[in-house]
Amino acid sequence: MTDYNQISKSIKTKAKSLGLLECAIIPAEFLSEEKEPFQNWLNKDMHGEMSYMGRNIEKRLDPRLLYENAKTIIVVLQNYFPGKTQIDTEAPILSKYAYGTDYHFVMKDKLKELLQFIQDEIQPCNGRPFVDSAPVLERAWAKKAGLGWIGKNSNLISVEQGSYFFIGELILDIKLPYDDVKLVRDHCGNCTKCIDACPTKAIVANRVVDARKCISYQTIEIKGEIDKTLKGQFENRVFGCDICQDVCPWNLKSEPHNEPNFKPNSKLLQLTKEEWQSMEKPLFNELFKSSAVKRAGLKGLKRNLEFLKKT
Repeated sequence: MTDYNQISKSIKTKAKSLGLLECAIIPAEFLSEEKEPFQNWLNKDMHGEMSYMGRNIEKRLDPRLLYENAKTIIVVLQNYFPGKTQIDTEAPILSKYAYGTDYHFVMKDKLKELLQFIQDEIQPCNGRPFVDSAPVLERAWAKKAGLGWIGKNSNLISVEQGSYFFIGELILDIKLPYDDVKLVRDHCGNCTKCIDACPTKAIVANRVVDARKCISYQTIEIKGEIDKTLKGQFENRVFGCDICQDVCPWNLKSEPHNEPNFKPNSKLLQLTKEEWQSMEKPLFNELFKSSAVKRAGLKGLKRNLEFLKKT
């Protein structure tokens, strides 16, 4: 295929057929604007125990060092906003992103299918999908692709979609027709709802989150004990946290996804407070066998549940 306009259109049509929310095609290059703020964040130890964040810094900033002969990055978004949420208002709250099948697998499969399409229909090439599991600054690439701006809570926010979406990338060793990108200006204005609502005050500056104070970090990333100084501040969040997104006015635009893999087990949404607290291995495996919650394991989930109990 040699028609540049048709190439771009066909790739985006394929991405849409895969259920992806957005698709942008941009050149692989050095992220010069990200170097200083990212290094400052690391220097202040705001990444906590996530030591991997401090490794491969140059690769994070330049995908050409991460993937040999990288020339093009295709950035995609995948909606995960659920149509239904947990029923028991007193039950421990699970982050919406963890309702269904682990997004790493779902999105990588879609990106592999998109890669196969490009190889078969556009041009022979090599490529690799990335979904939040390699040194790639995903929000920076999505912003650079014109898919949104970085909000005060450090999430990518889209005028059309809000922020309840995953970001993925397909890095290729061929040049494709690049989008004529128009960067999205910051639409947060004087709004501070996310900053005000964060119960642990993890948003320490505009677009800066101290992971050590973040409920998501404490309930997912750390392997030892949860920070005792944060006791009583989790607002019943057992795995992850959506508070800064829930209060964001731009998420009033969020529409429920239609991705079958993200559809939650009905039993999960019906789980009572008592059933959460008494959960054992059989129920855990039934509810979370393909979920991101498996990352914590039953032991980690029980640690989180115990932390939520009032002293």
